Amino acid sequence: MDTHFPERRKLLQTAALGLAQASTLWLPRSSWAQVKFQNNPFSLGVASGSPTHDSVVLWTRLVDSGFLGSNFGSKLGSDSVTVRWEMALDDQFSRVVQTGQSQAVAALAHSVHVEVPNLQPDRWYFYRFMAGDVISAVGKTRTFPAPGTPTAKLRMAYASCQRWEYGYFSAYKHMLAENLDAVMFLGDYIYEYPGARNGIRIPNLTSSLGFTLTLDDYRARYATYKGDADLQAMHAACPWLITWDDHEVQNDYTGLTAGDSGVADVFSKPKDFAKRRAAAYQAFYEHMPIRAASLMKSFTGMVNHAANAEMRIYNRVDFGNLATFYVLDARQYKDPLVCTKNDVPGSSWVNPDTCAVWNEPKRTMLGATQEQWLSTEFGKAAKSNQLWNVVGQQSLFGQRDGQPGAGQSLWNDGWDGYTAARTRMTDALQKNAVRNTVFLGGDVHENWVGHIKADYSQTAAAQNAANVGVEFCGTSLTSRSSGVAKVPERLAENQHFIFADAKYRGYGVVQFTPKQLTTTLRVVDDVKLKETQISTLAQFVVPTGHAEIERV
Repeated sequence: MDTHFPERRKLLQTAALGLAQASTLWLPRSSWAQVKFQNNPFSLGVASGSPTHDSVVLWTRLVDSGFLGSNFGSKLGSDSVTVRWEMALDDQFSRVVQTGQSQAVAALAHSVHVEVPNLQPDRWYFYRFMAGDVISAVGKTRTFPAPGTPTAKLRMAYASCQRWEYGYFSAYKHMLAENLDAVMFLGDYIYEYPGARNGIRIPNLTSSLGFTLTLDDYRARYATYKGDADLQAMHAACPWLITWDDHEVQNDYTGLTAGDSGVADVFSKPKDFAKRRAAAYQAFYEHMPIRAASLMKSFTGMVNHAANAEMRIYNRVDFGNLATFYVLDARQYKDPLVCTKNDVPGSSWVNPDTCAVWNEPKRTMLGATQEQWLSTEFGKAAKSNQLWNVVGQQSLFGQRDGQPGAGQSLWNDGWDGYTAARTRMTDALQKNAVRNTVFLGGDVHENWVGHIKADYSQTAAAQNAANVGVEFCGTSLTSRSSGVAKVPERLAENQHFIFADAKYRGYGVVQFTPKQLTTTLRVVDDVKLKETQISTLAQFVVPTGHAEIERV
């Protein structure tokens, strides 16, 4: 236990409260101009996120020279730094609408989370930060249309799985040209590994084993990723809706059960895992444009590295009357994996006929509390005027049988390993008559496009039953797939899917209108090149009121 727990707890609480109320802070210029930096303190860029119709979160993190040096984070020391921020209607800041100051405190890695209130709905803004005499890059963000407001169009990208070692984040350079309203990131923002065989670039390694194990390790790993110019530019272009998956902590972890990142990963041991997860969760908050309420709920547990260090990140947000987004957390509350290979941590392909607990009805991906919350939100959706209901979650939702012909082989870390939980989800959608349901996912490093079924049994009647919704599970930004050769036979085996590809890396773009959604799968030629071309792999249309995907 941290012997300085009361002091650190008070400091984190004060920091979180200060962040939540940052727009009301005001200090004279002398208090924020006095700090002198050796180098640009905004070298990790700026970002915005958690948008609503009248508010958005602005983010940055201050670092000084040597942020990848011996302190693995910053040379700013233990003092707070006052940061000024501005929001304007133009990129020259001649029409400033709000301004204020926030404290970048060392306890939160000198990160800044400004929750700007009282903004106009459905409007673009520009923002920037100032520390000492240094001005950050200019970011662009927007508010969403007010709930229920007639809305003509929404254009957003979805992405996941950006492993540093496997390639450059050049896909973001092309995403920047997509004219997006928002980005939904669906997990694996960082990877915890020390490196990769045949890797293109190497992350900063702070521990002796190279794995991210401590708070300093996670901070340094995020700093490495945040230093990528293409990722920075995309963060600065529009607001992001963000959730996590396993690699933000450790491969294949579930809840408070450790996974497996490799034999040298000493923090796989259960007695150490709660401490590691708490550090990872804090670092995630420090580097993402999410609201202080997430930290407020969990700061006591995080400071004490306790098992109860929950950080709630699941939420709902409306985009006028056009769409409702349900951004889920399918990792923090997840029951342990079952029937793993040789009974060791880590995911596996499993024959469910040989796994007695496979269909155990209480097993959950989301946890009972989140499941109930989601069911309640679906009930609200049924009574509302929303045209599209979009579930953003980490993985492939529909069943994917990897065994051609008789028998089954299912992946135990995805929804296939939690069949009762998946059935509860589809039951809730049907019970509440939720219309125009769209699932977005990631994790599998492959594009899968298909129809959501209430029953995935192999009977013809089940396969021909009405669709509950549609699914677009995206490929990775850079992470590799090992299933390229098996895609054709798996696609033939799972006929509720109409398209699959494991060869290409990239992202998806979804455009919603009152009449239809159009999903475009965008892929780069080669992630191993800093400069690479983009192309359209496939495009699909779903008309409003009909859960049927048409390839165009």
